[in-house]
Amino acid sequence: MQKYIADWQGLYIIETFPSLNLNIEDYPAIKNHLLTFGIDRLKQTGDTGARKKTNNQWFETQDSINYRDDFFKQKIIYPNMTKFLPFFYDDSGFYTNQKCFIITGQHIAFLTAFLNSSIFKFCFKENFPELQGGTRELSKIFFDKIPVIKVTNEQNQDFETIVNNIQYLKSKKLNTQYLERQIDQLIFDIYNLNNEERNVIGFIEIV
Repeated sequence: MQKYIADWQGLYIIETFPSLNLNIEDYPAIKNHLLTFGIDRLKQTGDTGARKKTNNQWFETQDSINYRDDFFKQKIIYPNMTKFLPFFYDDSGFYTNQKCFIITGQHIAFLTAFLNSSIFKFCFKENFPELQGGTRELSKIFFDKIPVIKVTNEQNQDFETIVNNIQYLKSKKLNTQYLERQIDQLIFDIYNLNNEERNVIGFIEIV
């Protein structure tokens, strides 16, 4: 994963959550695909070789996954361990595996820009514990300690336009540093930094 870029593998998830009340007979292709893994492995009886005991159907997930709807909200995706502090703005409903976290809430576009900005790296990089090889752990408990200024809906919309432009250009492997510098300047303005403070921070790119 890179800053403003999600490494989508072109894969899709078959959702069979119990809350959807699916009838597997309505989806014969999916039923046949699942059965290639073996019914004895899929059944939820707790027997040896089977999944843990639940009241769910053999084709359903074991857990309800109450946070499922959060994947369909505007969100930020970021890895739990990384050298590069990359954050991706998603409004397309991507899923992640256990190697990533997501953030939902208000003004997500601005927050994406802030987390990818030079001021964030300059001020808060050391808030995350460094592991072997320079990798940092980006756990939620560390984000909870970081203050972020509130912006208006109009300001968030401005950031959303720029962030979407950056992510589109990056998907085409085009240079976006001029837009990233523009974001830095906008955030410097929001935080009312003077010229000396802006010069001290500069433009920070972790590569």
